[in-house]
Amino acid sequence: MPELSGVDSLALALTVAFALGLGARMLFMPPLAGFLLAGFVLSAFGIEGGERIGWIADMGVLLLLFTIGLQLDVRSLFKWPIVGGAALHMGGWTVLVCASVFLAGVAGFGRFAGLDWAQTATIAFALSFSSTVFAVKMFDDKGELDSVHGRAVIGILIFQDIAAVVWLAAAGGQAPSLWAFAVVALLALRPVLFRVVDRLGHGEMLPLFGVFALVVLGVETFRLVGLKPDLGALLLGMMLAGHPRASEVADSLFGFRELFLIGFFLQVGLRGLPSFDLILTAAALTGLLILKAVGFFLLLTLFRLRARTAFLGALGLSTYSEFGLIVVDAALKNGLLHPDWLTALALSVAFSFLILSPVNMAGHEVYARLNRQLRRFESHRVDAEDEPLKMRGASIVIFGMGRLGQAIYGRMHADRGDGVVGVEIDLRRASALQSRGWNVLHGDATDSDFWRRFSRGKTAGIVVLLAMPEHQTNLRVLERIRQQGFAGHIMAIARYPDEVERLRAAGADLALDLFAEAGAGFADDVGRRLRSAAPDAAPDASPKK
Repeated sequence: MPELSGVDSLALALTVAFALGLGARMLFMPPLAGFLLAGFVLSAFGIEGGERIGWIADMGVLLLLFTIGLQLDVRSLFKWPIVGGAALHMGGWTVLVCASVFLAGVAGFGRFAGLDWAQTATIAFALSFSSTVFAVKMFDDKGELDSVHGRAVIGILIFQDIAAVVWLAAAGGQAPSLWAFAVVALLALRPVLFRVVDRLGHGEMLPLFGVFALVVLGVETFRLVGLKPDLGALLLGMMLAGHPRASEVADSLFGFRELFLIGFFLQVGLRGLPSFDLILTAAALTGLLILKAVGFFLLLTLFRLRARTAFLGALGLSTYSEFGLIVVDAALKNGLLHPDWLTALALSVAFSFLILSPVNMAGHEVYARLNRQLRRFESHRVDAEDEPLKMRGASIVIFGMGRLGQAIYGRMHADRGDGVVGVEIDLRRASALQSRGWNVLHGDATDSDFWRRFSRGKTAGIVVLLAMPEHQTNLRVLERIRQQGFAGHIMAIARYPDEVERLRAAGADLALDLFAEAGAGFADDVGRRLRSAAPDAAPDASPKK
């Protein structure tokens, strides 16, 4: 069968991926669902991935993990809900799936018949992992990586990766060398790397440094000592996260990351078309996803996270993982499993992505409908970091305290005083602004529980300003506010004219194009400066002799 190594084949792959990605977007689904389907379509025509697509896919995953690491607060990951939730779910899930697979084997269903206990345990363990790429991409697209549920999910995924490294070492699939402990020495380079970043400027050296740090210090260093390269990418990003320009480095790599990730989703579908009995086996395994989601939800609420946080976190963790395929591949090399199981699990991973993509995108709406039932499982005393957002005495609320939000806050606070409140989802940024004496709260603008309580009070005179960087987040919050009966004024910022129209159609009292307003403001300032300088700086129009 042909590989995607020629220009014509690669052009075909890009054409199919673009067409189906656009189609998914027009159906209000994430484009990655279209990319997955494109892989299956290409596979149906006998086209294989080849080395080029494999390299692009690997680079996309590494860039994703590195840029996420750049924006993570390490201290927020090592908490009991994260550690306990990851460990208990992995253990409980493995036991539950072992029992399910055993019963299916006794019934003679699909490929489950004839599996021994070691094979059953390996399959169950491989399915216990959640997809890091899927969860991070989904939360990043929704602007929720810094939310409480976003940080909990990332922490659980990291502990799953650590468990996978230990298993691979024990299974002989990818044993780390004794030099693995030497990667701690990378911490000594942190001050040096910080000084380098200070001198990079804002041009092409910034993304070049990011790629250099990722490939040389993260990927290759970890690979040499027998550790997972993607774990190296994530940890190196976390090491650099404390630098003030870390987010700028991440932003400079954003376009490359999004482009290369298309290869990853294509690759999942390009693994080949399975036989009918393998499709039945994969469908049966996909049916267990509901148990995976319920397990994560119950555990996260048990560890005193709010029902909303637990629900959205469980949705993000309910996929099967591409890393489970690595576990199965190692089992194949050891002769533990038949090669057909790699195909069955690859198909299960793809099915989980296709099913959970639209579900995650609609997660807030689903929770809003089920919140009464879900909140019955909520602890009466929730974790301090997950306390619901509370606002008293606020007349102007600014959601999103980036550079734009800070500029708005400074001007509004000078005019309106302490009635101005900022809300920021990034805990580090919120804490930094609080240390400057600003009235800024850490909270999530998409929290439907908050808007439901907030809208019960007198809101007619309150002004809400939406200044978050993601247009979809601003739009989603705006729709939710209006649905809850908020009677105040809502203003929103957009970057493109079509976004302005969407915000106005959704109920914004005022929606402004950020760049158009900045240009108009700059022109006004220039005009005032010229008028004030005109009497003193008028040129001498008399002819020279």
